Amino acid sequence: MNELISASQDKAENLAPSRFTQFRGGLRAVLRAALDIALPPLCPSCRAPLGDGAGLCAACWSKLSLIEPPYCARLGIPFAYDPGPGLLSMEAIANPPAYDRARAAVRYDDIARQLVMSFKYADRLDLAPMMGQRMARAGRELLGQADALLPVPLHWRRLWARRFNQSATLARAISDIAGVPVLHGALKRVRATPQQVGLSKTERADNVQGAFRVLAEEKPQVAGRRLVLSDDVLTSGATVDTCARALLRAGAAHVDVLVFARVVAPVRTPI
Repeated sequence: MNELISASQDKAENLAPSRFTQFRGGLRAVLRAALDIALPPLCPSCRAPLGDGAGLCAACWSKLSLIEPPYCARLGIPFAYDPGPGLLSMEAIANPPAYDRARAAVRYDDIARQLVMSFKYADRLDLAPMMGQRMARAGRELLGQADALLPVPLHWRRLWARRFNQSATLARAISDIAGVPVLHGALKRVRATPQQVGLSKTERADNVQGAFRVLAEEKPQVAGRRLVLSDDVLTSGATVDTCARALLRAGAAHVDVLVFARVVAPVRTPI
């Protein structure tokens, strides 16, 4: 019985790169196109009609807070002023992560939150190319040195409920732009975890402890390679840190992190 359950879990978790998922994605795109003809897409933030546009309306786009240099060389946290090249934030010095570098396209403010929520929970997969484009721009240094992109995996139960892995969808959009291949299935979420929303930083770390693993047969895909983890939002960094530890234990040479949005404290001493 345990073997049957394990086989079912593996099959469900590998839906992302399967032919069935590709067919389902194509069908969704056709249905979305038909719906767009009848009901033009709306801006996920202000609900204004987008017409022929994609992503955000011009007014909301102008309010999106892009993360640009200067920022912490390790965590990608923006600095209030330019302290010089290569300097680290206090967070990076006091509590260095397992991964090498993190980069984010935008701050996780109200506009970015609406984008992510619409993409993740309202089937706005039409937002993925725009989000992936911003991520590819923010992470061009990481991608230029990467052997593969690796999306943060969902547990098979959550994948089944949500029908797609938002991290994998973003990874494919980035891959189309940067030409870096996507590595599916090497990293597994072996334990279902409650949602991280509302948890403290310590509780988030405890929640995902031991939740990810590289299976023995997948280690050759990871060993010696420079990998970039992709995800939608970086809050405390607990999830990507746990993923990076699992990949490094499996022999990965370097692990970086690339997300669409990251939480940034409103008031911060840069160094």
